Amino acid sequence: MPDAKTSFTETIPKNIARDPERARSVGAVYLFRITGEGGGVWTVDLKNEPGVIEGETGEADCVIECTSETWRRMSDQPASAMQFFFQGEIQVTGNAMLAMKLQSVIA
Repeated sequence: MPDAKTSFTETIPKNIARDPERARSVGAVYLFRITGEGGGVWTVDLKNEPGVIEGETGEADCVIECTSETWRRMSDQPASAMQFFFQGEIQVTGNAMLAMKLQSVIA
């Protein structure tokens, strides 16, 4: 189970680089706030120039917040993201429908 830092510095950038046009087709900018050990704040741009930036750029269409432990469990079982959302372990602000488009890029 990767921690958030590994996901945002290695896994997600590799997935984006593998197919930048597919990433761009998502058409949104996401802000992730992951709390706890191995957490941090990252902006994932899937609208303009696809990529991951450490920190907040201020232009997110969708903000996703969770603990590093929830991130690890979700990374291990991406299909469980909706369950974590309904249990209150993941908070989504902005356009929540955009969160559903993420699995194709993050997993």
